[in-house]
Amino acid sequence: MHFLDQAKIFLKSGGGGPGAVSFRREKYIEYGGPDGGNGGKGGDVVLVAVPGLNTLIDFRYSQHFKAKRGGHGMGKDRTGAGADDLVIEVPVGTQVLDEDRETVLADFTQEGQRVVLLEGGMGGRGNASYKTSTNRAPRQHQPGMPGEEMWVWLRLKLLADAGLVGLPNAGKSTFINAVSNAGAKVGDYAFTTLVPKLGVVRHKGREFVLADIPGLIEGAAEGAGIGDRFLGHIERCRVLIHLIDISGEDPVEAMRVVEGELEAYGAGLEDKPRLVALNKIDLADAELAAGFAAELIEAGAAEVFPISGATGDGINELLDAVLGYLPDRTMTENPSQELSDEDGPEEADEKPWSPI
Repeated sequence: MHFLDQAKIFLKSGGGGPGAVSFRREKYIEYGGPDGGNGGKGGDVVLVAVPGLNTLIDFRYSQHFKAKRGGHGMGKDRTGAGADDLVIEVPVGTQVLDEDRETVLADFTQEGQRVVLLEGGMGGRGNASYKTSTNRAPRQHQPGMPGEEMWVWLRLKLLADAGLVGLPNAGKSTFINAVSNAGAKVGDYAFTTLVPKLGVVRHKGREFVLADIPGLIEGAAEGAGIGDRFLGHIERCRVLIHLIDISGEDPVEAMRVVEGELEAYGAGLEDKPRLVALNKIDLADAELAAGFAAELIEAGAAEVFPISGATGDGINELLDAVLGYLPDRTMTENPSQELSDEDGPEEADEKPWSPI
C-alpha cells in the first residue's frame, strides 16, 4: 500500500427538501384545507476515525464527497424523508485543516471519534404549516435550506510513543528492525527510508510504538533533501531518540544539524525530551566511543547511549531509558493510547488509542 499523508478534498452536505403545496381533496369531505408536508433534512458530512488505516491513499482517487438531499414534502401532511449522513472514514491521527492549511477544524486522536464537519440543510415548510385563522388556503412554501460546502486538507500525523531522528545513514532503519516488527528497508545509501515507518517494540513486559522518519540534512526546513514534511509524524511522540553515526566525520556536528532542524520546524519538537544514541559502536573501539560520547555531552547532550543496531549492544539500556518517559502499560493491555505533548514522562492517559 502506498503511503500518503496529505490530501485535499471537497465536501458538501445535503440540501433540505422543499415543502409541498397541497390541498386535501376527498369525496364527501367538505373544506379540505391545506395538507402540504415539510421537506426532509439533508445529510450531514461526518468524519470518523477507524482502525486499520495508516495512510490517506484512498483520497488520492476520490476528492469530491457530497451528501444526499432531503426528500420532498408531499400531500396528506407527509414529511419528506431525511437523507442519510455521509460518513467518511479516516485513519487515527488525521487532522482536518481549513483551506488555508493553518486552521485546525478537527483532530482525530482516538479510535471511533466522530465529528460532524458540515450539517445538512433543514427541510422547507409545506403550506399546511402556514394555515391560520385568517389564511385558510395558503399557497406559500419554503424550498429548503441549501447544504454547506468547503474544501479541506487532510493531514495524517502518525501516533507513536517514541520517534527516531538523525542524519541519513545514521542506522535508524537497522535500529527499528532490531527492536520491533517494522521490517524497514536497509541500504548503504542516503535516504533509504522515504516514508515514515511504525513498529511495535516489546521490552521487559511492556510495549510501545516507535516511529522512524526519513533522515534530515542541513537546510531541511527550507526543503533540502526530503525536507521536513515528515516531522509532523513525531509531533505527538513523548520522547525522541536521536541516532548519531559514530563512523561519521563529526558526531557533534551531526547532532547540531538535526537539533537545528528540529528547532527550525518548531511545533514543540525542540522542547521534547531526547535520548542521544551513538550508533554503530561495532565499527569503532571503546576508547573512540568514550571520547565521542564525552564530546556530545559537552555539546549539550544530557546522556549518551553507545549502541549498535547491528549487534544489539547497548540497546537494552536505551530502551530502559525510553520506558521512563512512557505510561506504565503491560503487553496484555492495548499498546496504543492517546498521546499529548503536555504529558510528563510518567503521566498515563485514560483512554486507549490505536496508531494503525
